[in-house]
Amino acid sequence: MVELYNDDNRRSEVMERAGEILKKGGLVAFPTETVYGLGGDALNPEASARIYAAKGRPSDNPLIVHIADMEALKVLTSEVPEKARLLADRFWPGPLTMIMTKSDAVPYATTGGLDTVAIRMPSHPTAYELIRSSGVYIAAPSANTSGRPSPTTAQHVYEDLNGRIDMIIDSGKVDIGLESTIVDLTGEIPTILRPGYITKEMLEEAVGPVTIDKAILADHEDPNLRPKAPGMKYKHYAPKGDLVIVEGKKQAVAETINHLTKMDAEAGLKTAVIASDENLSLYDADCKINIGSREHEESIAANLYEVLREMDEMGVQKMYSESFAGGGLGAAIMNRLLKAAGHHVIRV
Repeated sequence: MVELYNDDNRRSEVMERAGEILKKGGLVAFPTETVYGLGGDALNPEASARIYAAKGRPSDNPLIVHIADMEALKVLTSEVPEKARLLADRFWPGPLTMIMTKSDAVPYATTGGLDTVAIRMPSHPTAYELIRSSGVYIAAPSANTSGRPSPTTAQHVYEDLNGRIDMIIDSGKVDIGLESTIVDLTGEIPTILRPGYITKEMLEEAVGPVTIDKAILADHEDPNLRPKAPGMKYKHYAPKGDLVIVEGKKQAVAETINHLTKMDAEAGLKTAVIASDENLSLYDADCKINIGSREHEESIAANLYEVLREMDEMGVQKMYSESFAGGGLGAAIMNRLLKAAGHHVIRV
């Protein structure tokens, strides 16, 4: 049975216990500002192996190392590019992961066999305190079963990983709800390997030109495009039912979804619609989920994984979602939604 702590009055005791677990090669789930992470000692190959086993995660999918200060880069990397320092000055602590050439101290078990290491400095106070107090650099992917929607609450972690890990630190629902932006700094021009809260425009303000891995821009699966970030080639974030994205003008999307849900209902399937606050009234389905406001993309990002998990709890077999493509967070939201839908998109 996993230990779950949510009592702030025992915070020092909780941190001490978590630190002991990490130092012994155990696993602790904890909140970050993005999603809950499943943490182990990044410099302990056995701890990394335990993370992969607990999640059912492919071992070529690198783990992100979480740190609490810039001094850690001297231990974890063989060199720190100037652009990495500029980005750290602007966005750390925060939801930005930077890829650099690893040092010999970082085991290949943590980097998925690569000569590079992914590093970020979380801004969530619990995550920051855990790294500081434990004295451990913490390798931490999302704390969910591989392929499932990422966890934004401790309860999500418990549902997926109870019995597989040692401890969960509960600090309530996270703020952002989408994983960090990943940027590769091993080339001359920084390259975004996973979109997130920190956008291309924000990065360019700090370091000039930034490119995006073509494979993550595609709104369909192309066997000729292999994403540079190994983890991005796997299906992620998926609910148990079938998810379809319907894209086009507002009225045409609503008419198409209403027609499809009616047909599915007549066939005996339990259906649902995922829509923005502004458009919810356009739909006739029995189950309509308000994912947030288009005027506030942060609300859509924060609710996405929770909504997908809610679909599972209700036993929904077929679900249809509007598209949320656009500027700002739209790229990150659609990246996750497309992968959850297996790139099943209907254009109308």
